[in-house]
Amino acid sequence: MGLGSWWDQTVVSRIVKCGCSTEQMMELREQIIPLASGRVFELGCGAGANQVLYDPGKITSFSAIEPSPKLLEFARAAAAQKGWQADIRHGFGEAIPFEDESFDTVVCTFTMCSVNDQRQSLAEMRRILRPGGLLLYAEHGRAPDPKLAKWQERVEPVWKRLLGNCHITREVTAAIEKAGFLATPIARKYRTPGPRIAAWTEWGTAVKAG
Repeated sequence: MGLGSWWDQTVVSRIVKCGCSTEQMMELREQIIPLASGRVFELGCGAGANQVLYDPGKITSFSAIEPSPKLLEFARAAAAQKGWQADIRHGFGEAIPFEDESFDTVVCTFTMCSVNDQRQSLAEMRRILRPGGLLLYAEHGRAPDPKLAKWQERVEPVWKRLLGNCHITREVTAAIEKAGFLATPIARKYRTPGPRIAAWTEWGTAVKAG
């Protein structure tokens, strides 16, 4: 295992596990995850932070993919702890291993920053949703403050190398709408505490248009 792979699997996976389950992050997730229903798919489920928030009474099946082997272990352990049947696979957002229109709800939380191809990943999420299906999202991205956005552009090349391909300059709601969804943002603001350069966050719901 090279240094880069060791860093991603050993260090970044634990940063994700701890950083994505803080009290503040869980309070944000609580605003969207309980809205999931029917056949649910989660893109980049990480260490499984969302699983405690799903309402089993509203969900008929749960599937997810995660590219990190270590985070995949954590996510499967979270499913076992919850005590529900979950189809959690190794996979990537650019090629989701499920059939067209297979799901009623797709969940994407703090994942679009790290996929290799944001546009293709959004297209894949749209593909696997049934017509009128719901996308639940919470993502950080490009700040509306031009001066801060400039700093994001300067810092991003190093940031993404250290933090598992995490991009801090990507659009969130605008990108979702360009991908063929009708978005209804719940909030768009800077999260605190935390480094302001990575704090601009947008979360809400979006319906598969067309």
